[in-house]
Amino acid sequence: MKFGQVTNPQDIDFTLPPSSPETLRLLKQHKNKESFEVYVGCAKWNKTELKGFYPRGTKDELTYYSHQFNSIELNATFYHAPSKEQVETWKNKTPEDFKFFPKIPQSISHYSRLLNTEEKVKEFTDNIAFFEEKLGMIFLQMHDNYKPKDMERLREFLSKFPKGLPLAVEVRNQEWFSDPKIAEAYFQSLEQFRITNVLVDTAGRRDLLHMRLTTPIAFIRYVGANHASDYSRLDEWIAVIKQWRKAGLQKLYFFIHQNIEVESPLLATYFIQQLNAEFGLNIVCPNKGNS
Repeated sequence: MKFGQVTNPQDIDFTLPPSSPETLRLLKQHKNKESFEVYVGCAKWNKTELKGFYPRGTKDELTYYSHQFNSIELNATFYHAPSKEQVETWKNKTPEDFKFFPKIPQSISHYSRLLNTEEKVKEFTDNIAFFEEKLGMIFLQMHDNYKPKDMERLREFLSKFPKGLPLAVEVRNQEWFSDPKIAEAYFQSLEQFRITNVLVDTAGRRDLLHMRLTTPIAFIRYVGANHASDYSRLDEWIAVIKQWRKAGLQKLYFFIHQNIEVESPLLATYFIQQLNAEFGLNIVCPNKGNS
């Protein structure tokens, strides 16, 4: 993942901003609910990208991956919308508690820019629904040049999105967050439609760390810099998640990328170990000898 990549990560202040007061307000509305659902994974299961992760002789990469982690951020669907047969094949290769988090195809988000996409959305969501209980959350990622001047178009898209399918949204253009009034209008729209706000932690775009949740779900896309600081940054996230959980956080979806993806499983394993220790969880990870 090259988005937000910098040449000298040692020069970046990776300190996480304080939590938005509105985030804490929203979470407190869910404080009395005891369940805490946590899914952590990588963005890909491709052997070429994750060189060294798979044992020699691995016959099926997804089958192996899904016994090491409990989820995948499914970027493959961004490039090619899957058929229902493909979805069922993926589903049947994975354990009962595994979940997929598919990205909406670029034909909808980037090429059509959300205009006249009803048929494409219906075809995509109809097929994705075949994940059934293994569907975690769909997410929409807009192009860097999609700006707030088209907020109403985004609102219309969200209002028409199938209500039975959970959705998260990531906008990237700096104008969404540089003006507090625009940012607030965007966040309120997500709250209105009960859409989860994606947070992105990457070196070159610290403005995407708005620390604003719009549902009691934290969907975080973490991009390591292939630098020693990657691990201390994850430690800081543990402290934030502890605060959010105490306030009322219900679900955590945390996906780890790297500029050079080969190290992603190592970071994900480390993070899962910290989560398990801090929250008394038993999230599956590679160091447990799974196969």
